[in-house]
Amino acid sequence: MLDINLIRQNPEKVKSGIAAKNSDPKLVDDFLALDENWRKLTKEIDDLRAEQNKFSDERKIEQATKIKDKIQNLESDLKKLEQNRQNILEQLPNLPLDDVPVGKDESENVVIKEVGEKPKFNFQSKDHLELGKSLDLIDFETATKVSGSNFYYLKNQAVLLELALTNYAFDILTKEGFTPLITPDLARQKFYTGTGYLPQGPEAQTYKIKDSDLGLIATAEITLAGIHSDEILDEKDLPKKYAGFSHCFRLEAGSYGKYSKGLYRIHQFSKIEMYVYCSPEKSEKIHQYLLSLEEKIFQGLGIPYRVVEMCTGDLGAQAAKKYDLEAWMPGRGDWGEITSTSNTTDYQARRLGIRFKRKDGSVEFTYTLNGTAIAISRTIIAILENYQQKDGSVLVPKVLQKYLNFKKIG
Repeated sequence: MLDINLIRQNPEKVKSGIAAKNSDPKLVDDFLALDENWRKLTKEIDDLRAEQNKFSDERKIEQATKIKDKIQNLESDLKKLEQNRQNILEQLPNLPLDDVPVGKDESENVVIKEVGEKPKFNFQSKDHLELGKSLDLIDFETATKVSGSNFYYLKNQAVLLELALTNYAFDILTKEGFTPLITPDLARQKFYTGTGYLPQGPEAQTYKIKDSDLGLIATAEITLAGIHSDEILDEKDLPKKYAGFSHCFRLEAGSYGKYSKGLYRIHQFSKIEMYVYCSPEKSEKIHQYLLSLEEKIFQGLGIPYRVVEMCTGDLGAQAAKKYDLEAWMPGRGDWGEITSTSNTTDYQARRLGIRFKRKDGSVEFTYTLNGTAIAISRTIIAILENYQQKDGSVLVPKVLQKYLNFKKIG
């Protein structure tokens, strides 16, 4: 959520920022019109209350009662204004930071660097679906029967590979001082809307639980952000670093083309998410730190990847700045996103009431940052396709072998 005072005092900056994110600047004008009426009505009610306090004498009870009735009617109008104002406020995306490249969509994202060598096969390579079937690792057919399309069973050595990837990522993160957590897979609406995930509408990703306030989380970012909601942290305890394992559930409605087949775009997967609470002045350094950890994980796995900075039009609602890691996926002959890391500034903290007290006693909203340490399903795609061998087997990356009793799949 944006700072209301920023919208009031610098509306042109807000309009420019949300326009760069492909949102309608008219929302700012609509908000300000409602806000102006809200302020006028609030003052009118305050003035009436002050007048009402003068009529304590019994002879003036009738006049005081009339004022009371008027206040009640105005408060009803004020409540409607507040709700309409809040609805618009929740539609406004976070503003991009000044150094974010301007662009309309993903075609204008900026490649920062490429790391690692793409494999060169002297045989006809397969994609992960072919490998998953031939090695009896992935079963979409049975999952479709049981759960519907875009669900899957992991089988045999792939199950152990998922657990090895989880242990590998946690080993790195705990050594870096992250608190490891396995989070709930459900959260109240306050938290998935508070982090900026829309529960309904064209961009909705949330499976809602009927007759309850709960939804299945799309990422542990939601449950990790909720840990310190409505709290005031102490500056000396910052940054707070969490690493949360969860299952992630996404509707993934819509058409995404040929690159979405198999494990790439599914309704459920496992992920370890990094989440950091910090002071504003530390956020850029921590953002680079999260990116470096993502790189460390995939360098260790020996997966070729590139770092891409998102342009303004591809940031999403929450992020003020964002990087993706894209792995080389031979099955598609192209790059595919495997992690992202975002600086959400105080956007989530304002929605969730997360503040911190400085040494001088002043209280501010914290900044929050998130980063995917490892999304298991897409990492399995990259391992199967990059480490495949001529005989149809797949080598296990060396860093994972200590967690397994095999060095080769198949």
